[in-house]
Amino acid sequence: MSAKLHRHVLRAAAFAYAAVMLSGCSWFTDFKRQPSWHPWQSEADTIPARGNPQMSVPVYGSAAPGFIYSRAQLPATIDSMAGIKNPVPADARSIANGHKYFAINCSVCHGYTGAGDGVATKYGMIGLPLTSDRAKAFTDGYIFGMIRNGRGSMPTYNRIEERDRWDIVNYIRALQGKIPGVTAPTGPLGKPGETGTTLPGVTEMGPTRPAPYYHQVGSQAGLPLDGADHAITGAPADTTKTGGEL
Repeated sequence: MSAKLHRHVLRAAAFAYAAVMLSGCSWFTDFKRQPSWHPWQSEADTIPARGNPQMSVPVYGSAAPGFIYSRAQLPATIDSMAGIKNPVPADARSIANGHKYFAINCSVCHGYTGAGDGVATKYGMIGLPLTSDRAKAFTDGYIFGMIRNGRGSMPTYNRIEERDRWDIVNYIRALQGKIPGVTAPTGPLGKPGETGTTLPGVTEMGPTRPAPYYHQVGSQAGLPLDGADHAITGAPADTTKTGGEL
């Protein structure tokens, strides 16, 4: 093969290689077609969703951020949160939401009425009444701190979001009879496995990718998630042009 022919072959091979490599590139990038990342989005389907960085403060703010109040399960740590003021009014919405969280998370030890006779006491758990004079003397911030950190035989329930935690505090105050004119509802809200309005609402902290065409409303909104105002609506009408249309 002559040198000239050899150069032509190499040049053709180089063009063919470049054409194959560039065929996978998109030359029509605009604002409609661009890579984007959603909050908490994972790098792949096989990797769990990302969470908030440790000790970070949610977008809603925090009454007890981790960089100010320790998460140690120690008396002095709980005492340090006793002065935190309850920012949530003890209205019907708050008490109803607190009832849901209390029945699911707290009643197993404290009992549905807060008398410290939960089902766990039948298996060795110490009865911890919330309606005693001692418990009534706790400040809202102290109860909030106990839920946040846990202490002694009580584990942390920090998984309950902060604003819902205040609703539990308000519900406990209703159980204690410390809210004038309010009698706290007690007992389970539904049968085992029952969903809908018997359960707390969707998370308000993330992930932040709601289902398509769903009016996502958190439990703090005071409206049932399966009500007419929050039902799954139909997909928008098809506006695709068909043949012959302009």
